[in-house]
Amino acid sequence: MDTCEHIDQIDPNVKPAGTECRECREEGTKTVQLRMCLVCGHLGCCDSSEGMHATKHFQQTGHAVMTAYPDRKWKWCYVDKKYL
Repeated sequence: MDTCEHIDQIDPNVKPAGTECRECREEGTKTVQLRMCLVCGHLGCCDSSEGMHATKHFQQTGHAVMTAYPDRKWKWCYVDKKYL
């Protein structure tokens, strides 16, 4: 694991915004794994899912750091493309 300049975007009190990928539910697609934005709590599906909504959230907002959800065993920076 490493650090990056985007780690300061993380809100230490962030809570998940829901219990599922809202976009997958609305589109009727299957979520493979969830990722939680560590800036705002958005829950989106991983890149193995059809919608890739966690990555799309980053592209739309610039929120660079996410974590696996619900276990939070690792963090990922989209900008630096590395685990934190």
